[in-house]
Amino acid sequence: MRRSMWASVLATLCLAGCVTTGSARESAVIRAKNKVLPALVHIRPVKEVFTGGRREEILVVGSGFIISPDGYVVTNEHVAGETRLVRCVLYNKEEVEAEVVGTDPYTDIAVLKLKTDRNDLPTVKLGNSSKLEAGQVVLALGSPHGLARSVSEGIVSVTDRYLGDGGDMASPYNTWIQTDAAINPGNSGGPLVNLKGEVIGINARRLGGAENVGFAIPIDSAREVIDDIIQEKRVIRSWIGASFQEMLRKTEDPQKKGVIIADVDPLSPAAEAELLPGDVMLSINGVPTNARFVEDLPPVNQLIADLPVGQEATVRIARGKEELDIKVTPTERSAVKGEEVEFKEWGFTASELTPAIVRIAQLPAKKGVFVSGAQVGGPAGEARLQAGDIVLKVDDQDIGDLAAFRQIYQQLVASKKRLVMMDVKRGALTRYVLIKQNGENKGELAPAPEGAAVREEQNDGK
Repeated sequence: MRRSMWASVLATLCLAGCVTTGSARESAVIRAKNKVLPALVHIRPVKEVFTGGRREEILVVGSGFIISPDGYVVTNEHVAGETRLVRCVLYNKEEVEAEVVGTDPYTDIAVLKLKTDRNDLPTVKLGNSSKLEAGQVVLALGSPHGLARSVSEGIVSVTDRYLGDGGDMASPYNTWIQTDAAINPGNSGGPLVNLKGEVIGINARRLGGAENVGFAIPIDSAREVIDDIIQEKRVIRSWIGASFQEMLRKTEDPQKKGVIIADVDPLSPAAEAELLPGDVMLSINGVPTNARFVEDLPPVNQLIADLPVGQEATVRIARGKEELDIKVTPTERSAVKGEEVEFKEWGFTASELTPAIVRIAQLPAKKGVFVSGAQVGGPAGEARLQAGDIVLKVDDQDIGDLAAFRQIYQQLVASKKRLVMMDVKRGALTRYVLIKQNGENKGELAPAPEGAAVREEQNDGK
């Protein structure tokens, strides 16, 4: 009888403790949510999409959060990049248009500015992602599948997940916060929040085929990018043209310091300085560049990105058994892609040449436009113009840039000239493409005019 009574008392105490603990956690979640929800923004951008030689507009859904009383909003680049119009719905359901201040594809961050005269908008408090621990409770806020003002709860799974150099999740300058708080399409750009109600990450990705495996950009990595975009409208980074691998690829000796130079762009400052694949970079301007694990690679990339553009830097390397100091002068890292435009009457799309395209195509100068797509059955498609071609001349007129090409194109369309000849670089060859403006093209790349030769570009190694 006595044993049964004590068991009943213990069960009651345990139940009371569990209820108290659950209630406390629930209260903490609600308090954190209430601190952030007034600054949450439901974003509906109208994006420009270029596919198959056509320009289209599509309405997408994303999330964001207000960081200043006058209306600066942070979201993802893949939400707000390449947009014609951005509509934002605030927590009180007020709809406000916004302009895109700037974007950074390399960290997937964008900053908007609400078109409002208000100076008293609710804002979030930015926390410190470097203090996160695996197992810590977090909330993901946003608009999953367009369902605005949604909150999901989970924990931090990993604080510094590295996702590689390629694909949609490539991010050379930061690792990611992995969480099992549900991040679905539409959550992108929304805040990842700790139980203090502080934003410690920007929701950005989820792992396809997995259940609640999501990734957020650490807010510590985002701060500098956000500030640069607000002040300069863009992010300026240095580039030397070297890619890196962790030291474990070469040795298991934990005493070996540095980072492996895996590859060198042949038309880059690193190549000019005669850095070689297989060299081990020990330091830059005296700052150690140690990357034993893949998670250590982003800080090395960031160190290079922070170098002054055009100012000589000293790279110390180990090559074989000797150590060398090599001078490298970084250039500015170019945009991922240039502005893109549809040329409807000819049925193709083209973009501005970027320095990266100029290097890859080994052009002597940044002149011409890059063909991004051609419509099947259109004048350009029938002339066998294709994605990846570079238009150098039109009717023997040099093309300086996209604006110059657009002007010549408009003049030719207005003139209704039947045949237009374009000089096009495809790989190592330069060919002639004949556009028939009346749509009567039947297929082949036009032969070169009489007396002219198909030219093959020569690589002299410079």
